[in-house]
Amino acid sequence: MVAAATRERVLAAAEEMGFRLNASARALTTGHTGLVGVIVPTLANPFFPPILTGVQEELQTVGGNVVLAVSEHSAESEQALADRLASHVDGLILVAPVSPDAAVRTMAQRLPTVTIDRTVRGLPGVLVDVPGGVRDLVNHLVELGHRRIAYLGGPPSSWMDQRRRLAATEAVRAADGELVVLRPVPPRIDAGLAAAEHIANGASVTAIIAYSSYVLLGLLIGLHNAGLRVPEDISLAASDDLTLLGTTQPSITALHVPLDRAGAAASQLVLNADTTGKPAKAVRIDTQLVVRESTAPARA
Repeated sequence: MVAAATRERVLAAAEEMGFRLNASARALTTGHTGLVGVIVPTLANPFFPPILTGVQEELQTVGGNVVLAVSEHSAESEQALADRLASHVDGLILVAPVSPDAAVRTMAQRLPTVTIDRTVRGLPGVLVDVPGGVRDLVNHLVELGHRRIAYLGGPPSSWMDQRRRLAATEAVRAADGELVVLRPVPPRIDAGLAAAEHIANGASVTAIIAYSSYVLLGLLIGLHNAGLRVPEDISLAASDDLTLLGTTQPSITALHVPLDRAGAAASQLVLNADTTGKPAKAVRIDTQLVVRESTAPARA
C-alpha cells in the first residue's frame, strides 16, 4: 500500500514531467473517468451539433469530456451503445432518444442518465420548448390574417416533431383555421425544393411553417423558381434559426432556439445527478420568436 503523501508526491512529479492519467487510470484512482457518453440519432441533422457544443463546453469547465455515439435512429443500436458505454463513462446524455421509455429507464439503472428533447417519467431531462414557440409562430401568422397554414414536418419517429405538429394543429384550430400537414421530409435543402414544387402545384395555403431552417431554405429557393413571391404570395417561417436566416432575401421569420444552453443544462444535470430518490429535475429552455421579412398579411 502506497502512503497518501507518497502518492501525492508521485502525482505531482508526473504532472511536472507532462504525464497525464488516462481515463482508465483515473477511474482506478478516483472512481470516475471524467467522461460523459452522449448518444445522438444522427449527425446529419443540424439541430444536434449546437447541443453537443453546449455539452462539451460545460464538461470542460470541470475537466470532463464527451464520448460521442450515433444510433442512426435505431432503438436497438441506441440500447447497445448505452450498454457499451456504461463501463467507460460517468453518465449518459441521450439526445432525442428513440428507445421506449422502459428501455431508457433500464439504461438509467446503470448510470446517471439525462434526456434532451424527450421526457421520460422519473428521469431528469432538458426540454427545449419548441412546441410553445410553434404556437407563437401560428399566432403571429393568425394576427396577419392567415387561416390556411401548412406545416412541413420532420421524421414521423421524432417525439418532438409529433409535439410540434400537435401544437400547430391546436393553435390553428383555436383560430378557426385549417392546418395542412405536408408529407414529412428530412432536414435538407433538397427536401425543401421538392416540397416547394408540390406546394406550387396545388397546395392552397397562404403560409408555411417548416420544422427545419435547412428545409425552409429549399422552400424559399423552390418557391422563387416556381414564380411565387415571399411574402407577397406566401409567408414562410421556420421553427429554428440554425442557418443564417437573417441574411436571406427576404430575411426569414423564425424561432431562436438556444440549443447550446440545452446541452449545457444536460451536462449540469448529469454532473450533479441525485441518487437519493428525490424527484427528477426537469429543465425547460424557452424559444424566442424573431419576426423578419418573410411573413406579411395574407393575400386577399
